[in-house]
Amino acid sequence: MPVKYKMDVLKALKDAGYSTYRIQKEKILGQRTLQRIREGKDISFEVLGRLCELLQCQPADILEYVEEDNNQ
Repeated sequence: MPVKYKMDVLKALKDAGYSTYRIQKEKILGQRTLQRIREGKDISFEVLGRLCELLQCQPADILEYVEEDNNQ
């Protein structure tokens, strides 16, 4: 996947006061979404927007494009 996380999103959320317990209890993000973030998998624009709101940042602070080496 050429788009990767630039930061540890779950750690950033925790540092901002959003533990995984709080996220689940207050239904901020679903369990499946948290698992996708843990695994470094893609997320929807809706989730990306919610993360930006919670972390007070821009999408480029969370994700980056990394060109894949297709010469192998």
